[in-house]
Amino acid sequence: MSLIVFPAIDLKGGQVVRLAEGDMNRATVYGDDPAAQALLFAQAGARHLHVVDLDGSFAGHAVNAEAVEKIVEAFPGHVQLGGGIRNREAVERWFDLGVARIVIGTAALKDPAFVKAAARDFPGGIVVAVDARDGFVATDGWAETSDMPVADLARRFEDAGVASLLFTDVGRDGLLKGCNIDATVDLARATGIPVIASGGVAGIADIRILSLHADEGIEGVITGRALYDGRLDLKTALAVAQAAA
Repeated sequence: MSLIVFPAIDLKGGQVVRLAEGDMNRATVYGDDPAAQALLFAQAGARHLHVVDLDGSFAGHAVNAEAVEKIVEAFPGHVQLGGGIRNREAVERWFDLGVARIVIGTAALKDPAFVKAAARDFPGGIVVAVDARDGFVATDGWAETSDMPVADLARRFEDAGVASLLFTDVGRDGLLKGCNIDATVDLARATGIPVIASGGVAGIADIRILSLHADEGIEGVITGRALYDGRLDLKTALAVAQAAA
């Protein structure tokens, strides 16, 4: 299995942005046409896309729905969507509109029965976001930190049929500090569930190292700011990921 490289499109007020450590007040705007950005990623060879409705993460429901729908319509590959998806109706709506996988974070902590039911009814379609701040689960757009260790939340879903875990080290996200590879690999080993790495990707070295761990359960990596700032070339990243297979 080769590592999946997910270019990221984070949405705030309909614009493409990147946050620093999940702070909505530290947003850098990279464009006002998310669908056009999705097409650029596709033209570079991306077959998977990670989209987050940041406003939705805080509101608890879809806020940038129109922008997401345009992305799904424009992007020819698989769209993975997160941000404020906390009930069955929202899950069904996005699958009906063509989203390939749904990422659920806050509800995984607060309503695990809902997540397990969705994973059962939509095989391969549900990803559990395990967002970590100092080893504990962060929720509600990372505005809150729980008292639950990351590994404990992940283990809740070991036999639930979730497609994968999305692990983000909040303290590194958007800061180009380098991905927390050790913690990502440890989570994959501890649960037996494929893990997607996120937060802090700084350049091609992160892609290369994560690729070496693909056979240990690292399914993919999400990268945003490094792409937008020109520190990481998407074509090169995809080629490195493929070559390691």
